Amino acid sequence: EVQVVESGGGSVQAGGSLRLSCVISGFTFDDSNMGWYRQVPGNECMLVSAIRGASTYYADSVKGRFTISQDNANNTLFLQMNSLQPEDTAVYYCAADVSLDYGLFLPCQSEYGSWGQGTQVTVSS
Repeated sequence: EVQVVESGGGSVQAGGSLRLSCVISGFTFDDSNMGWYRQVPGNECMLVSAIRGASTYYADSVKGRFTISQDNANNTLFLQMNSLQPEDTAVYYCAADVSLDYGLFLPCQSEYGSWGQGTQVTVSS
């Protein structure tokens, strides 16, 4: 059984940084699809960033500010978020085994892949 546990959310002022972590157990990290989503109005989740091996994807709204990375030895996925803005405020979800083929928007904690419980990020102006 795949288990996904996020951490690292919190409250920061605009311009600040946060680093989200996600430990994924029961899952093979090497060359696997993993990503970070955030909840948007309408109770959907938008793909913020994804990684598979050396390939990465970033939503236009976060390019140049967010960096996704993985630590295979510790089965951990990271999302470094810099220059945070109030519009980045959302619940962020880590997801394993989700492909870009599923689209950029999915129901949060979709039946596709394995999702964590989410972590709140709040950015104040």
